[in-house]
Amino acid sequence: MSALTLLGLGSNVGDALETLTAAVHALDDVDGLAVEDVSGVYETPPWGGVEQEPFLNLVVRARTTLEPHALLAETQLIEAAFGRDRSREVRWGPRTLDIDLLLVGEQVLDTPTLTLPHPRIAERAFVLVPLLEVLPGGALPDGQRLTALLAALAPIEGIELVVRLEDVPGRHVIRPDGPVGGRASFSRPAGEERGPW
Repeated sequence: MSALTLLGLGSNVGDALETLTAAVHALDDVDGLAVEDVSGVYETPPWGGVEQEPFLNLVVRARTTLEPHALLAETQLIEAAFGRDRSREVRWGPRTLDIDLLLVGEQVLDTPTLTLPHPRIAERAFVLVPLLEVLPGGALPDGQRLTALLAALAPIEGIELVVRLEDVPGRHVIRPDGPVGGRASFSRPAGEERGPW
């Protein structure tokens, strides 16, 4: 039986857009993993306090028959194929490719190598925004609604829809092509005051 799986992808080294596109194809090529949908690509500020370039992020919705640790091993092989060397990197630093397992069915795990759901989903708007795009109305296994988690992070600033990928597996959901005439942003326009609510 297959499990609904959500994976977060990010890159800020080299041609990040090309890397993310190729990584989606690589994920779909994994035996036991089938990509169903891919969010738009969002440019987001780096997270974790390390000085670096902005990231491009997206979320992949897939189905898998793999156990979570086997899926983790496959994603780490893909990261390595794109040049990621975990032994040389700074925590929360630049990445050629980062693939996070966000949710795997209703699984709740806490092992030395894998925690599910991803332990920082609730802290990261750059994950929640694209996650809600491919899992509208979704919730964590404990019942927390993704929309409530995102609302708790308001105001959401610095997350901009850059583009929607073409020619990627699973892209069957019809959505607007992306921003026309500039990037779409969750940021409040400069000088705009926050309402009384």
